[in-house]
Amino acid sequence: MAFSRYYTALLYGALIAVGFSGMVFTKKNRIVFFSFTLFLFLLQVISFKLFGMAMTLKVYPLLSHLPVVLFIALYLKRSFLISFTAVFASFLCCQPPRFIGTVAREIFDSVSMDHLGYILSAILFYLLLKKYAFNQVNHLMNRSVYSCLMFGSVPFLYYVYDQLGSVYTNLTYSGERVAVQFMPFITAAFFFIFVLIYYSETQKQQRLQREKELLDTQFKLAQKEFDSFKQMEEANRAYRHDMRHHSNLLLGFAKEGRLDLITEYLKDIKVDIEKITPKKYCENETVNLILSSYGREAEEKNIEFVVDAKLPVTIPLTDTELCSVLSNALENAFNAVLTLDEKKNREIQLRAYEKNEKLCIEAKNRYGIEPVFIKGLPVSNEMEHGFGTKSMANIIRNKEGVFRFYTENGWFIFQAVL
Repeated sequence: MAFSRYYTALLYGALIAVGFSGMVFTKKNRIVFFSFTLFLFLLQVISFKLFGMAMTLKVYPLLSHLPVVLFIALYLKRSFLISFTAVFASFLCCQPPRFIGTVAREIFDSVSMDHLGYILSAILFYLLLKKYAFNQVNHLMNRSVYSCLMFGSVPFLYYVYDQLGSVYTNLTYSGERVAVQFMPFITAAFFFIFVLIYYSETQKQQRLQREKELLDTQFKLAQKEFDSFKQMEEANRAYRHDMRHHSNLLLGFAKEGRLDLITEYLKDIKVDIEKITPKKYCENETVNLILSSYGREAEEKNIEFVVDAKLPVTIPLTDTELCSVLSNALENAFNAVLTLDEKKNREIQLRAYEKNEKLCIEAKNRYGIEPVFIKGLPVSNEMEHGFGTKSMANIIRNKEGVFRFYTENGWFIFQAVL
């Protein structure tokens, strides 16, 4: 049973190390790996027979840990940093089965129960780590050198502490204050370092998410504009094609002296041309582009779209930020009015103007489903929804502006000053 426990410990630690390193358990890899562990176990048995257990434990890093590092680096072709980190982490994962075996030994006062407890718990922990930790740890170690170093720092320090304190000396079990307080100190120190790094990473991820939302909004608008320009180009091509017919017809009316028919025909042509000409709402071209896109959509979906925009060429927002704020506000408004059963109630109003060097925006729309607010922001239970209002709020806050979302007399209202 003792030898079974020793091989289980070797197999368990090596399996975790190669699992953290991302080894795929193909038939070839399984044969090579298990042959490798049997070879290492044979070396340990020979060392035990020749030099005894005490010496074998002292050279155990050379008989087990270092060969596993080389196996990962040379056979699996991972960096030595990842190889060492995986082995140190696997060594740390060997401690729970060791502790459970010790508890079983104390309870039953039996060395055999120590071995049995270790073997059974090692199997259980391996299955749990394989299911919940292998992929995550492998991704973390491969993410960057920095993340690999941060992940491996505590396992490395514990490895050094355990080897120096319990293998090469008896410091761990001597009751010395330094030995007793070392690991609590390391744990506390790295806990706070981890919290700070985690907070920094979270802030970075939030910034990246906001940028992604801005780019997604800009892409959607660009796609709409591309479709609109494509339609206009097709209409223009048709008009160019028909221009010869128009000219011939007008020339015929002119020869007959039918000024009334020429006037009516030119009025019809003017209406058709206006339909394919982008509408100018204000002096700002980005705003015109956004509002033209939604204006055409409103006509297609039978939505009354009332715009009062008085904006200069330059405003205190970048085109990307302006696109995100206006497009998200109008996108939410369109989604809300389309829930109304009666088309006559589908109405959206937008006011945008500059006052005292401040940009003022007010978007109002009717709605069919009562909105829900959390911390002043409307929320949605639908997948891929609810990010727009957060993006709007972040942009306005970053510009030191103010905003509010609220409902009044059947209107959903968004107001912002920045």
